[in-house]
Amino acid sequence: MSDLLERLRQRGWRLTSQRRVVAEVLDGDHVHLTADEVHARAARLLPEISRATVYNALGELVSLGEVVEVSTDGRAKRYDPNAHRPHQHLICSGCGIIRDVHPTGDPLAGLPDEGRFGFRVSGVEVTYRGLCPGCAQGPSSGS
Repeated sequence: MSDLLERLRQRGWRLTSQRRVVAEVLDGDHVHLTADEVHARAARLLPEISRATVYNALGELVSLGEVVEVSTDGRAKRYDPNAHRPHQHLICSGCGIIRDVHPTGDPLAGLPDEGRFGFRVSGVEVTYRGLCPGCAQGPSSGS
């Protein structure tokens, strides 16, 4: 479970009602919503919230390093509140759903010293791609 709201309180980020709603929408396990999805969910909680307010809040959260933008193959950016726990992403190439995964082992182990071209590697991003169960099953034949 994400601890986004608690992190924002500790940082002293001014939690206006609009910012709080955006943070509440993002706060959760396996949440990787697009800005439009954040706006739609936020509007259910606070009908007067504007799309611009949601975009501004997301931009601030990304700038603060409390939310990570995840881009996938030309699709809309998604926002990941799990910014402080090391993890990788599993992305469905059909519907675009994203799940956090926590593989074991050192991701740098697969990159031998001679393959680093002298780089001092400071981070690793691994993305796993495939089809989620719904997309792998395909359209039902009973229609």
